[in-house]
Amino acid sequence: MSNDHAATLRRFQNPTVRQSAALDALVHQAVFGSGPEREQARWLIWEIGQHAGVRPASIHELYLARGRGEVAPFTTPAMNVRVLAYDTARAVFRAAKRLDVGALICEIARSEIGYTEQRPAEYVAVMTAAALREGFTGPLFIQGDHVQVNAKKYAADPETELQALRTLIEEELHAGFYNIDVDTSTLVDLSQKTLDEQQRVNYERAAEFTRFIRDREPEGVTVSVGAEIGEVGGKNSDVHELKAFMEGYNRTLKRLGPYAGISKISVQTGTSHGGVVLADGSIAKVQLDLEALQALSRDARATYGLGGAVQHGASTLPAEAFGRFPACEAIEIHLATNFQNIVFDHPKLPAELRGEINEWVKTECKDEWKKGDTEQQFIYKARKKAIGPFKRRLWDLPAAVRDAVAADLEKTFAFLFEQLRVTHTRAIVDRVVRPPLQSHAQPRAVAVAAPDDLEAGE
Repeated sequence: MSNDHAATLRRFQNPTVRQSAALDALVHQAVFGSGPEREQARWLIWEIGQHAGVRPASIHELYLARGRGEVAPFTTPAMNVRVLAYDTARAVFRAAKRLDVGALICEIARSEIGYTEQRPAEYVAVMTAAALREGFTGPLFIQGDHVQVNAKKYAADPETELQALRTLIEEELHAGFYNIDVDTSTLVDLSQKTLDEQQRVNYERAAEFTRFIRDREPEGVTVSVGAEIGEVGGKNSDVHELKAFMEGYNRTLKRLGPYAGISKISVQTGTSHGGVVLADGSIAKVQLDLEALQALSRDARATYGLGGAVQHGASTLPAEAFGRFPACEAIEIHLATNFQNIVFDHPKLPAELRGEINEWVKTECKDEWKKGDTEQQFIYKARKKAIGPFKRRLWDLPAAVRDAVAADLEKTFAFLFEQLRVTHTRAIVDRVVRPPLQSHAQPRAVAVAAPDDLEAGE
């Protein structure tokens, strides 16, 4: 470690310095700095977090404890932080600290990494810095959401597509993603006669990716691996499909070696990513099958020892829906689009910037404008693609604007934490999850993979 690095690290041992504009400058360098400066900033944030008690961690043991009935029902919010990442994450951790929340996940999907221009090392640095800035300490659950196989690419060249996922998983593990949702549900073949045949490619690939992760996870960490039995937006899942998947998965994993399995299972119960957009840009009411979700969660725990079932595509549900998820014992819920909507539709966002974003979408994403969609529908569905190109413009908005947006985000996060019953989960998380110290003597090399064009985000 250089003298400059050592001095900077010592400076940030002071909590007052960590929770000041000095950290803002460091995280800005970690995102927008050039080459070596950017990597040094990311390394320093990692080291500061390690020594301040903000360490990337796996939620695996907490979910297995829930599966054994040792933890009261709660539904962990897994929040896709896409846009205005640092301010949004600060709002997450500000609300979490105030409400004593330990069970929360910050995540980013394979597709989002590309269009938001946030590689895993950057994402970990920003989430860590946001937690430090707000004085949040404890295990930091960062998740690779929808590490998803593209069915068309797999059909054309299976090995090339699988290797792309392996490369991404290695990058995520190296960065500090110790929760990875493997999504091979795109390979379910409903044309097959039996449930086992329908799920076979799904469970075999999921087991192989589990082995791949286990062979590379850091010492002292059992990565939380999730799998999926039904593609979000498709046919609703049931307990018979769960049985076919789990029996096939466990059988395959046992054949591959003595590896720990998944901690949760994602299912389809009637939602879709981003919601169904009506002609005026509003979201259609969802017919959510909560009875199926409850049955799947109970069977996942009682029969297979998992934490429970995971609900995707839920951020645009009506407010009164969220309290139902802990009641039906869902272990996790994935939330994204509504947070993005709060930023893009906020009254404090400069009208000129909003207009530029909309015009960029109409020009650069015109190929995605589906026949019959109104302009409002098209912009709503495509504007996420503007997050990367406008990232710096949004980061550099006046503090008053960002503070106003963050205040509304914080209210939303606080509401969700209360509805999902994760308030006062700090003690149980700290008791069950013990992330090891992983200090590095010098900046680590970052393996950068090409962005993806999948559409798997919420």
